[in-house]
Amino acid sequence: MKIICIGRNYADHAKEMNAPLPDVPVFFMKPDTAMLPPGAPFYIPDFTNDLHYECELVIKIKKVGKNIQEQFAADYYDEIGLGIDFTARDLQTKCKEQGLPWEIGKSFDNSAPLGTFIPKERIDLRGFSFTLKKNGELVQTGKAVDMIFTPDQLIAYVSKFITLKTGDLLFTGTPAGVGPVAIGDRLEGYIGEEKLLDLSIK
Repeated sequence: MKIICIGRNYADHAKEMNAPLPDVPVFFMKPDTAMLPPGAPFYIPDFTNDLHYECELVIKIKKVGKNIQEQFAADYYDEIGLGIDFTARDLQTKCKEQGLPWEIGKSFDNSAPLGTFIPKERIDLRGFSFTLKKNGELVQTGKAVDMIFTPDQLIAYVSKFITLKTGDLLFTGTPAGVGPVAIGDRLEGYIGEEKLLDLSIK
């Protein structure tokens, strides 16, 4: 199992990060040790002083595929969920300033907490919205219409370079509103009115 993460897939988030809009999907990888299962608490690692949440729609791949055409991409997943792409922003920023890869700030252990998954038929992937609350306050809202690249376009693009396998997770990018977390915080993620993610920060 591997975790593939898409960057800058919402224009508002690219703007808040002072990053240009991509012409093609931008992706990076997290190892399987980054996954944190639903219900497990997240412990802030001691190597960062500026840890940020980024809530994302997550696609679970259900079968092996390579060079998948966009019109067939929907056949490769039947479950969707929510996850957090945790970012050690201080480490990432330092790497960017030095022109270095920044996996150290993105791919550490437990940096990809997951919520529960639901059948994709239960939502309209062209009209869905998801939200994240921090300590009961709304901090992020993601809408399908605001995605630069749709889930099917992402699958088609990524599979040109990397064979997708059963159980792989595709994090599809985060909207604006990312921010820091601290010990004692609680993150709750919803698709529509259904809560799929509930994460305690320790």
